[in-house]
Amino acid sequence: MRRWEHEAVLDGLAARMEAMGNAMAVRRETAEHPFATIKTWMGKAHFLCKGLKAVRTEMSLHVLAYNIRRAVTALGVGWVRRALAA
Repeated sequence: MRRWEHEAVLDGLAARMEAMGNAMAVRRETAEHPFATIKTWMGKAHFLCKGLKAVRTEMSLHVLAYNIRRAVTALGVGWVRRALAA
């Protein structure tokens, strides 16, 4: 029987994942939800711009809009208006 030289790293990862239980469910809820929401806002279409720099800018604007919308939902419109005015 042969083992890969880094097999112990994979065994450790598997043990940690089993100990955490629902780690992947938590990850899906926190990390993947914003991207699905942004994709829905975009109409499930491709980026409107061409080129890496333009696409990065477009994605940054989408993320900024998402974060502002979450702030308005969580903190209220008045707080966000005061923060933006400052």
